Amino acid sequence: MTIPLEGLDYRALGLKCGIEIHQQLDSRSKLFCGCPTVLRDASESDLEFFRYLRPARSELGEIDRAALEETLVVRRFIYKSYSTTCLVEADEEPPQELNREALDITLTIATLLHMSVVDQVHTMRKTVIDGSNTSGFQRTAFVASHGSMDTSQGPVGIGILCLEEEAARIIDDRGDELVFSLDRLGIPLVEIGTDPDIVSPEHAREVAQHIGMILRSTGRVKRGLGTIRQDVNVSIRGGARVEIKGVQELGLIDRMVELEVLRQVRLLEIRDELVRRSASADFPVIDVTDHLRSSSSRVVLGAIKKGGSVLAARLQGFAGLVGREVQPGRRLGTEMSDRAKRAGVGGLFHTDELPAYGITAEEVSSLRSLVGAEEGDAVILVAAPLQRAEKAMHAALRRAMEAISGVPEETRRALPEGTSEYMRPLPGSARMYPETDVPPVVVTGEMLAGLKLPELFTERASRFERQYGLNQELAKLMASSPNFQLFEDIVSEFKSAPSVVVRTLETTPVELAREGVATSLLQERHFRECFALLARGAVAKEGLPSLLRAFAEDPEIEALEAAEKAGLGGLGSSEVEAIIREIVRSRADLVRDRKERSVGPLMGAAMQMLRGRADGALVSELLRREIERLLQS
Repeated sequence: MTIPLEGLDYRALGLKCGIEIHQQLDSRSKLFCGCPTVLRDASESDLEFFRYLRPARSELGEIDRAALEETLVVRRFIYKSYSTTCLVEADEEPPQELNREALDITLTIATLLHMSVVDQVHTMRKTVIDGSNTSGFQRTAFVASHGSMDTSQGPVGIGILCLEEEAARIIDDRGDELVFSLDRLGIPLVEIGTDPDIVSPEHAREVAQHIGMILRSTGRVKRGLGTIRQDVNVSIRGGARVEIKGVQELGLIDRMVELEVLRQVRLLEIRDELVRRSASADFPVIDVTDHLRSSSSRVVLGAIKKGGSVLAARLQGFAGLVGREVQPGRRLGTEMSDRAKRAGVGGLFHTDELPAYGITAEEVSSLRSLVGAEEGDAVILVAAPLQRAEKAMHAALRRAMEAISGVPEETRRALPEGTSEYMRPLPGSARMYPETDVPPVVVTGEMLAGLKLPELFTERASRFERQYGLNQELAKLMASSPNFQLFEDIVSEFKSAPSVVVRTLETTPVELAREGVATSLLQERHFRECFALLARGAVAKEGLPSLLRAFAEDPEIEALEAAEKAGLGGLGSSEVEAIIREIVRSRADLVRDRKERSVGPLMGAAMQMLRGRADGALVSELLRREIERLLQS
């Protein structure tokens, strides 16, 4: 019986899980050249060129299996370059020396993770021929190992820390052509890999959150979508190690682990049933093109009209199992289809889902006869140009054979809903070989002693609670903000209320941005001048949003001029008192009727009239005094 997701016992299943985190570093230049680490719009490209990439043999004469699979489809890779990229990214010039600023950041991260740093940093080449690097390899340097971190489930080892170059980004997929942008290629990136000490999906999320916190605490990593990616390695007893790449959202990590465990459990169930049935996929591929020329299937007819072929093959004992769900919305047939797609076809049909898609019951019966399928067997079908169809069919049959063995080792791509799809086999040792163009860097004791270790976010948040009396939510918000030092400076210099400073630095700009205000133009000077005016009594704290709006509309404006533009000219206490007295007198009937309960509506009227020119606490005090005076008269 198929085990449901909620019935999974991860310890009983022997879950082994580790994560790899890839984080871009915020250095001034790229890892092996002096180009800036800025992203560009593709329309700004001033030059493009193309490459065809092929796998190279390792030092031992071997070709990596993952790279070899990329040769199933011959693709042209087009690269767009910019005024901010150079010949190093184009692989037309040797790389320069390893970026020492990026290495310094990496050593800081290694120290925070309690890792052992190597004596010499050697750069290696990692074969990558999917087009993401113009050279056909990625440069990566091993920096540290044997680290650890404490978690709620015990210590988790940090096995490896590497410094490597970021890949080029895909901006267009044209089928036989992929278009890449070179702006991202070469940005320094750290890869942090844990040991397989993670025991549950929730534990995986906790570990990723803690490592992410350490990275952000350095203040020297890039922020924003695409600057950090998580890969998850999962296996269970009887299953196999599977790497799921490209988890963009931290909140998806636990779901990814859950669904990969479920997939492996269900694949093992399918294996057991296939073994019981004496299943086999070792049968010849049959050309059935002539038998389907009159088919009403648009996919089949479209392929035939373009000169393509329709191929079919028997899967002995697979009936009912090709359509068996292994993850929500994904079946064993989907996994076979993923393999077929690697050969450049759109997918495949199988008899667990037919008749459908324009293929009739009579055509299914004919296909079964043509391939010699018996009761209990399934049939798979591919329609495409002959060479692609043959490659796709053989790839699908290999996946069927793997199903009889159990769970294949492979690299999979994370999908938005938490499931995953096949990418390529797991790479082997033939993937790595030495980089002879980059000299090694000796890591000295002086280098390590000179590192400036940051205060971790968690430690800073606790200190902010103790030192400034912030609640836990505001303390965490301010501790993780790039403005944390500005916060402390303002509180110290202007004796401002810490909670008011947090809201002004963090919350108010967000609210103004929603109203269409260009808050990106606000500078540190603007925030300091806001609190300088507040400290002098020139504006009230309620007027700070209007003051920031004025600064955003004209960043060069002087502080007093901005206050005047925002209608925030400060009022003396006598002026405020006169306004409050008039408000209470004009609403005397409301005051006599509601007595002390009239403070609320009168406060709203007063603050609207004063528009941030008077402190709310002062207004409230004066209102209560005037109300009491009226009631006693």
